[in-house]
Amino acid sequence: MRAAVMRDRKLVVDEIPDLVPGPGQVLVKTLACGICGSDLHALKHIDRMVETGRRSGGAFVMDPARDIVMGHEFCVEVVEHGEGCQKTLKPGARACSIPVLIGAGGLSPVGYSNDTPGGFAEYMLLNEMMLLEVPNGLSTENAALTEPMAVGWHAVAKANLTPEDVPLVIGCGPVGLAVIAGLRIRGAAPIVAADFSPARRRLAEQMGAHVVVDPAEGSPYKKWEELAQPEPDAPATPFGPPALKPAAIFECVGVPGVLQQILEGASRGARVIVAGVCMEKDSIEPFFGINKELNLQFVLGYTPEEFAGTLRHLAEGEIVSEPLVTGKVGVEGVADAFEELASPERHAKILVEPWR
Repeated sequence: MRAAVMRDRKLVVDEIPDLVPGPGQVLVKTLACGICGSDLHALKHIDRMVETGRRSGGAFVMDPARDIVMGHEFCVEVVEHGEGCQKTLKPGARACSIPVLIGAGGLSPVGYSNDTPGGFAEYMLLNEMMLLEVPNGLSTENAALTEPMAVGWHAVAKANLTPEDVPLVIGCGPVGLAVIAGLRIRGAAPIVAADFSPARRRLAEQMGAHVVVDPAEGSPYKKWEELAQPEPDAPATPFGPPALKPAAIFECVGVPGVLQQILEGASRGARVIVAGVCMEKDSIEPFFGINKELNLQFVLGYTPEEFAGTLRHLAEGEIVSEPLVTGKVGVEGVADAFEELASPERHAKILVEPWR
């Protein structure tokens, strides 16, 4: 079968061996698969990714010297069942799944393994018990957004929001947009979002942000403060005037230096949810967090329940996902798509359609 293969730190199109489903597994046809920011990082920094994953107990156990077929944000079509399957979903049914394959060798991350090809290939193997049928009426391209949207929903769940919280989203790339979508579903208001890119700020508004800020023109923390003023009848604190409303600040950039900026700009008692995946060393001044009694919550991925819930949110139209898909390519276009995604003004999410 044909696939876009990461080989020697480059993306090439090649034929790879056909797949045979094992016990409890299903052979599926890839209909659409999104390109994730982690995929971009893996192509350029795979050695650091593997080494850091090993030291932190993460799932990135790939061998950079061997071929890798990435792609973990997908919608698929059931083709063939392996032994022991219940065959609940018949051939032709569309489905999504958490990108993990359980086999004789244990658990393997789909798209970040030398032996488990991801969605940049014509076919994949998935576990039957993890398949979720795509509800009727939900398009294939929107169903493929389940995985990245679930990342935002998980971050919002970890924030433990209260009705008084005023959220601030720093960075409106795919992760930040997914967080905004989750905040909108939770009914948080007002949602403040900040990004240097005009295109991303427009997308943030479409996804549900009430106020967008260009950090080049003004401080997002100052704008947040304007919107977080206490109610007129709020009691005074022992140290002076009434306190601002509580802050939930979502770091969705994943670049060194941003977390320190947040610590400096955050209000006292703020909860900082770190959803941006920074794969490099960073430094912060802990005293900012100590002096302001800040709470740092690092998040990654999602639970099976959050993944299923996100698919339901998409199907019910609670997530405005259509503006996110800004391009589609076949396997021959994957390498160019990786380059184009470096420009936030041109693309938000490019889908790979291997049969295109």
